[in-house]
Amino acid sequence: MSFRKSNRLMPPLTRWTGAPALGAALLTATALPGHADEALADLVEEVAPSVVTIIAKQDKAPATPRGFDPERHPFGEFFRRFGAPEGFDLPQQGPRQGLGSGFILDEAGYIVTNHHVVDGANTVTVRLNDDRSFEAEVIGTDPLTDIALLRIDAGNTLPAVEFGDSDAIRVGEDVVAVGNPFGLSSTVTTGIVSAKGRNISEGPYAEFLQTDAAINKGNSGGPLFNMEGEVVGVNSAIYSPTGGSVGLGFAVTSNIVETIVADLRDDGQVDRGWLGVSIQNLNPDIAAAMGLDMANGALVSDVVADSPADGALKSGDVIVAFDGKEVTSSADLPRLVGTTKIGTESTLKVLRNGQEQEVTVTIGAHQLASADLDQPADAAPATALGVTVAPLTETARAEIGVGDEVTGVVVMSLEPDSPAAKAGLKRGDVIVKLGAQETDSPKALKAALESEKTDPALMLINRGGSQIFVAVEIA
Repeated sequence: MSFRKSNRLMPPLTRWTGAPALGAALLTATALPGHADEALADLVEEVAPSVVTIIAKQDKAPATPRGFDPERHPFGEFFRRFGAPEGFDLPQQGPRQGLGSGFILDEAGYIVTNHHVVDGANTVTVRLNDDRSFEAEVIGTDPLTDIALLRIDAGNTLPAVEFGDSDAIRVGEDVVAVGNPFGLSSTVTTGIVSAKGRNISEGPYAEFLQTDAAINKGNSGGPLFNMEGEVVGVNSAIYSPTGGSVGLGFAVTSNIVETIVADLRDDGQVDRGWLGVSIQNLNPDIAAAMGLDMANGALVSDVVADSPADGALKSGDVIVAFDGKEVTSSADLPRLVGTTKIGTESTLKVLRNGQEQEVTVTIGAHQLASADLDQPADAAPATALGVTVAPLTETARAEIGVGDEVTGVVVMSLEPDSPAAKAGLKRGDVIVKLGAQETDSPKALKAALESEKTDPALMLINRGGSQIFVAVEIA
């Protein structure tokens, strides 16, 4: 089995290409236990005008060599994803179009969807419930939570929905999903919240509600409503052996989405809080060795010098609560800290030498020491890679989800339209090799850039624990 994004293919989480628009509408609603048919119909009638179709277009799809069998070539996966080098006879491929879902959050035209719905698109079009279409501006995206914020100018106020409290919703409560599966706009499905706090290996900052409401490809970015008509989640992935819904759908929690969207709306990027500790899970053996009864909390293995935690926390502390919210494992802490406003004085409950105590820390801006990768003054501008990178510290590993076996430098930012951006690199990718040279430090990457003679160069990156090749122009 594998997790599947609701519109695009990307192992190990399978992401589908969008289905062709069918130009039809399907509305299905099943009465939920304890709710009259009329009540559900009233809810759908109220929220459906706020749900939109997202049409993402790429000008040109990656080419595959004619007669080429990628399974038998050592760089087959690279060629399949990114095209073949010069000398191969390539078929011409036209534009590619994918469909997803979204919802209107503000009557001025702000729209929420998934990052993976619009990622790599040259143009994004929003089709409203009344069949009007508008080209959208991508205000900003956050790959680490799979959220994107768009804006359209419709010339009039639009029907908007509001966020609900995803922390307050209970397992077993009824929910309604509205979206665009298989291009069938305004499709309504119903179910319950099957579980809360799911971690499906989508990064340290995302948390999911699980639902058995039918979610299929094309539902990505659509809202999951509670019975008050509030958005409690953004549908993002399913778990399926077949590619279709088997009753295991996952939605990014509204409390996380609300924070991310507010940040994106402010300046187009996400500014995450930073504590400055390396953490690990507290297993029963370690807990017993520390004289603790329970293996709950995040164990501090190291404190970054001159970080917000420096002087407040110590190696060996076990963080069991953050600002009144329980920390049961190391996966909880990055989400809590990352969504905290920079400059906030946060209270942490810790176990130190077996004794419980509280410490106060002023949350800082998430920033790792980065290296300047500018080329020498006499180099041509086209030789710049266009990235800012940082050493792959233990803190960075925890935040981007890679193990100790991975070496390289982590991409902190990319310049728009830079060679790295055009090659498909993303913030949080780990550059493992450039050509034949390992890039285990910013200095090593800079040296590799200066000495690499092949253009485009073959780059090996690690993305969330999976390694892929990309071709990047450096000269």
